[in-house]
Amino acid sequence: MIYAVLDLETTGTSSEDEIIQVGLVLMDEEFNVFQTLNSFVRPSGPIPAFITQLTGIDDAMVADAPEPDDLLLEMIPLLQDAVLIGHNVSFDAGFLNMALDRAGYSPFDGRKLDTVELLRMLYPSLSSYQLGAVSEQFGIRHDQHHRADSDAMATAILFAECVKKLRSLPLLTLQRFVMLSADNDLGWMLREELALREASTALDTDSHRYFRQFAMKAGEWTEEEPPRDEGNDNPLESVSFEDYLEQVREGFTALFPDYEEREAQQTMFREVNDAFENNRHLLIEAGTGTGKSLGYLIPSLYFGVKNERKIVVSTHTINLQEQLRQRDLPLLKQVLPFDFRASVFKGRGNYICLRKFETKIQSLDFAATAEERQTASQMVVWLGETETGDQEEINFGNRGGEFWNTVSSDADSCLNRACPWFKRCFYHRAKQEANLADVVITNHSLLFTDIRADHRLLPSYEYLVIDEGHQVEEVAGKHLGQQLSFYSFLNLANRLAKDSRSGLLPQLRSHIQGESEDEVPKWTEQLDEIIPRFGSLKDSWETVFEQLQSLAAASSGGGQTETGQSVLRLKPGSLPSQWEPIQNEEGIYFKEMNRTIKVLDKMLSDMKDKLDDTVLQGMLTDLAGAVKDAGRIRDELRVFVRADKPEMVYWIESNPSARTKSIQLNTVPADVSGQIREYFFDSKKSVVITSATLSVQKSFQYAAEQLGLNMADERRSRTVLLPSPFHYRSQALVMIPRNFPAVKGAAADPAYLSALVASLSEAARETGGRMLVLFTSYRMLKQVYDPLKEALQGSGIQVLGQGLDSSNRSKLTRRFRQQPESVLLGTSSFWEGVDIPGDALICLAIVRLPFQPPNHPLQEAKAEMLQESGQNPFMKLSVPQAVIRFKQGFGRLIRTSRDKGIVLIYDTRVIETFYGKHFLYSLPGPKIEHMHADQFVPRMREWLSEDSKEAVRQ
Repeated sequence: MIYAVLDLETTGTSSEDEIIQVGLVLMDEEFNVFQTLNSFVRPSGPIPAFITQLTGIDDAMVADAPEPDDLLLEMIPLLQDAVLIGHNVSFDAGFLNMALDRAGYSPFDGRKLDTVELLRMLYPSLSSYQLGAVSEQFGIRHDQHHRADSDAMATAILFAECVKKLRSLPLLTLQRFVMLSADNDLGWMLREELALREASTALDTDSHRYFRQFAMKAGEWTEEEPPRDEGNDNPLESVSFEDYLEQVREGFTALFPDYEEREAQQTMFREVNDAFENNRHLLIEAGTGTGKSLGYLIPSLYFGVKNERKIVVSTHTINLQEQLRQRDLPLLKQVLPFDFRASVFKGRGNYICLRKFETKIQSLDFAATAEERQTASQMVVWLGETETGDQEEINFGNRGGEFWNTVSSDADSCLNRACPWFKRCFYHRAKQEANLADVVITNHSLLFTDIRADHRLLPSYEYLVIDEGHQVEEVAGKHLGQQLSFYSFLNLANRLAKDSRSGLLPQLRSHIQGESEDEVPKWTEQLDEIIPRFGSLKDSWETVFEQLQSLAAASSGGGQTETGQSVLRLKPGSLPSQWEPIQNEEGIYFKEMNRTIKVLDKMLSDMKDKLDDTVLQGMLTDLAGAVKDAGRIRDELRVFVRADKPEMVYWIESNPSARTKSIQLNTVPADVSGQIREYFFDSKKSVVITSATLSVQKSFQYAAEQLGLNMADERRSRTVLLPSPFHYRSQALVMIPRNFPAVKGAAADPAYLSALVASLSEAARETGGRMLVLFTSYRMLKQVYDPLKEALQGSGIQVLGQGLDSSNRSKLTRRFRQQPESVLLGTSSFWEGVDIPGDALICLAIVRLPFQPPNHPLQEAKAEMLQESGQNPFMKLSVPQAVIRFKQGFGRLIRTSRDKGIVLIYDTRVIETFYGKHFLYSLPGPKIEHMHADQFVPRMREWLSEDSKEAVRQ
């Protein structure tokens, strides 16, 4: 058999576009390359500039190239009886067949295999399936991205790796693949591989554990053991904290001969330990480069192990949880002078429910979509590789998230000890590991979910470290309130009964027909009556949301979010006149939903008592959980529509162009400081809150007030401000244009927009791209995107826009790193959590100071509360909020002691207003200069040409 690996470069993606380069690699059955064909192709017209920018192929390079017909004549014999391979093979095969058709040849109708599809299935944990990123991960030399010859060779090597991985999988997994495969070319390949395997091998019982026809890596969680034997002496019993730090120092020096202590980190070690030892709360700001994670983990492990106390560490993002799991904890395992156990514990929905997955696999039928089959196959491979069952490890396709929602763990459908998978359950494994661990790494979301669940989720704890502490107040508001979207009920209703044939209820109706129980006819009749009812419930739900959309669209004076969503606040006691029809329609929905839930609850309970079938019992449990969700949604809609609690803020968020589907209903407490104080500071012995951005003008007053921490009691609370070890004065230059137009409103006026685009494009040319531009509104980002692209045309610098080139932050950041000649435009999510060290980023532009829109409902309600108490909302709330956000944005530039760069601030309020100093004084000491905008480029050139090493030494 011959494999023909094809890659084409073209003038575009439409049917009128033409091929400009062909890369063809021929491999034999053993995947040895025996022939290649690489050639440019002469198109009938000029190559578009954006294609030249992407591929590096220009008109001069194809001027003397063969005509398409001549090259096809050479290719056709090579493709005879070959299996065509491509990375997104449908694109290359489609263009090949268009070219063959134009030349009067027959189309290629042989088998086609896609390396993207194979990689997704066989390597479910790859962070990207883009050819350049995958080549990098596999260590494949691929110097010329988007050049057909280089791309084809990289694809050929990847295909060989895929087949090697396929042949290394357990026989059971391969059999599952065939069961899940469709009758297509991939299915053919899998059946061929299975036939070869079945003829030559038996079950490999050493590499995997087998249970209920699945090959798995993880065994039973009941086998988990504590980190130290109970009978043994405490390893830190007679070790003082200073002696312990000396042992840590020795451990680091042995591992890293050039290890140098950071003074700020050493201070943090002692401050965290003192807080634990003295049962004191601590607010500690640790600047970039302090080594904050180790700064709290090292003393936490000492105190926890020595005193046999569990320490809980909470982060805002799952990304940081993963960083602690994958980088910091393994490092400490090598360095610390004793054994310890740390566990990562996330919200239940992050773990797969193996019972649900088994049921889902068995129920996938001929109607299953290609996406569902692919996701199921990914997860079958993943089960043979995962020890955690955490969805973070899987890179799902477009609709993989929907599949996950049907197989993720949840409390309402859990059979606990009655489940055949109980001893292998990943959620219960994580819970058991948390019970055994010295340190439990969780996230703010689960911290508050645990509070709402009466502390039944996390193990009991009295010592807490909160990292990314500047986010706690916002997370508390979300979790102590509620959010409902248009899809909250729609997705659930479709899961229960999409129509008369698909959904949990129709599946149940089908399953009970084979049961001999006398009540089956009655249950069937009830189901026949209930299933259509979900159609009318969906109609009623849609009517409520249409009315809410109309109200939001008709109301003027609402606010707007950073992403351009419209917001309308509803005030208890003064609801709009159009509210009555909404209440009436919600009443109809509530009554009908109530009736349906009562019937289902009774029927499911009867079935559970009278039917023994294991599959049915699992199905009934899932249904009971879904019905409970329906009841929660019913109640939350009622809470919102009543809007009668003065301490809550109610608002509608919508996208005017997306109609009802974009509506979100928010109910959030206006002030959560009292609840945070009650749940943490009043009930825990010691809470350490840290972040790179907690202070405003060296003061912690704002953070303490937002979090409800009483700073007056010095015995119970302390604040510490640790400087960054970086030499900001020699590493960072802040430039502010004195003569820049003022910016007004969410959108830029023409004068400001023109000046901004001109300055950004000049700066980008000077730095060769490598620039991140931070916006506070998506609307303004879109206004800048096209003019900036036009201004940079022909410079070789590409412009990447959040929400335009991709909405995925990780994907955009990766593209930015891979092609340094780029300007990346980002909004909200790029102000923090983005790490681009080194020369990939040398210029950061801040378009506007990041003030929250004052007419956003939550901001408005907080301001009203401050006014009522005689305080100035702008200085007490708006400025401190914006300063902390501003500091986060500034922190994107200097990530290591070797970085050097420039920050451009295009909002002249920092030098023209009385409050501007709050922003500049809160920065960690960079050089700050203001000048006319036309002086930017010469000053940038001068700054960047200085010897950065010499500057850092000074």
